[in-house]
Amino acid sequence: MGIKKFKPTTPSRRWMIGPDFAEITKTRPEKSLTRPLKKSGGRNNAGRITVRGRGGGHKRLMRIIDFKRDLRDQPAKVIAIEYDPNRSARLALLEYPDKQKRYILASAGLRVGDQVISSDQKTTEIKKGNHILLRYVPSGTLIHNIELSKGKGGQIVRSAGSSAQIMAKEDKFAHIKLPSGEVRLIDLDCHATIGQVSNIEHEAISLGKAGRNRWLGRKPHVRGAAMNPVDHPHGGGEGKSGQGNPHPVSRWGMPTKGFKTRKKNKYSNKFIVKRRR
Repeated sequence: MGIKKFKPTTPSRRWMIGPDFAEITKTRPEKSLTRPLKKSGGRNNAGRITVRGRGGGHKRLMRIIDFKRDLRDQPAKVIAIEYDPNRSARLALLEYPDKQKRYILASAGLRVGDQVISSDQKTTEIKKGNHILLRYVPSGTLIHNIELSKGKGGQIVRSAGSSAQIMAKEDKFAHIKLPSGEVRLIDLDCHATIGQVSNIEHEAISLGKAGRNRWLGRKPHVRGAAMNPVDHPHGGGEGKSGQGNPHPVSRWGMPTKGFKTRKKNKYSNKFIVKRRR
């Protein structure tokens, strides 16, 4: 698993850095585990743009991923490591003893032929790819794909190279340090996967040209100061003058750059021990 640089045969190639895909062992997805993925272009059911800057992009298939890992105490064999266009992490294709196949997020270092298991037993081995209860994971262990509610499936720490760490256990909760630096209480009966998420070098990738952003379905982002007054509070004016030096706001007038928008009575406040950086 690494990255590669390109010969500067064109201006865009000069700065392009991409993955070498050395870890990928299967190029076509498992047909039974895919579904069509319809593009929205950032539009809601009324046809109005609710998310700006979306549109175009390459056609994709959605991979059905087992975030719950609810086949307990059945050892599964990793039969392939695959690329997923819908996320930054790699996928591992598992085959169970009854020949059932499922996708999971691949842990860093997971290889074809390895065996992983999901279990609620205290005796489960602490090794990468195993999915177990937080109460049986030793403090200091790196984990990912963490449940926030019992039985709901992994919801956080799922992007490439990310991992959380168990800092301590107290009463019914584990103190989990998240990638953001936030320390959060999570129920000891929630599950998590051991190890770090695969594709650690993802943060080193440089797209190199605007076209690669378009392939990903991202349209150009226009500055407010470059718009007309009807389109943005910063718009209008002659040349680059804009509105002088206004306090920066969003398109809808909400102050930005440091203005706190989080509600004081948010339901999760009581579970946060230490705020993120």
